[in-house]
Amino acid sequence: MTALVTVGRALAAEAARYTDLGWMRGTSGNLSVTLGRDPLRLAVTASGLDKGELTAHDVVEVDEAGEALPGQRLRPSAEAGLHARIARVAGAGAVVHLHVLAPVVAAERWPDGIELRDLEMLKGFGRAAHDDLVRVPVVPNSQDMGVLGDAFEAGYDPATPALVVARHGVYVWGDDLLEARWRAECLEWLLRFKTAIEGGR
Repeated sequence: MTALVTVGRALAAEAARYTDLGWMRGTSGNLSVTLGRDPLRLAVTASGLDKGELTAHDVVEVDEAGEALPGQRLRPSAEAGLHARIARVAGAGAVVHLHVLAPVVAAERWPDGIELRDLEMLKGFGRAAHDDLVRVPVVPNSQDMGVLGDAFEAGYDPATPALVVARHGVYVWGDDLLEARWRAECLEWLLRFKTAIEGGR
């Protein structure tokens, strides 16, 4: 079994988990794992497929620009370029792009960035539970991954492993798929709390 198929199996399992949560509806969302850094190579879930039914073979290897390497039968996700930018800038080992409702709603209320502090669940997001002001950046949506990548990089904080794209979804990353999942789950709870408690103020 090739390394790409092994990674594809892990990506398919994660995608099925997120689909069960309602975070990858239809064919939306995409996941990636960094395969190498010199040169940068990523395995990204393929475009246009039901994320709850992926197989180990529904993955594409892409370069530092998010373009598929030659000879592959599937197209990478349209957002592969942003995955590659996050992997390069943040040093991420895995990136998950999910269509979670809470971050999108929070971005409507706080379009200049979503501030969080003094919540125990912040520890699961990689930050301190107290006296640590966490600002999750929000950027306008665009179909141009270069534009989104520039916006991500302009507001990038190494201590905050997430980016909300307004009226679209959220990107969360970590050293591997498991850490990215834990952070995504904690961020969803934090932003659901934030919108429930402060959204109407």
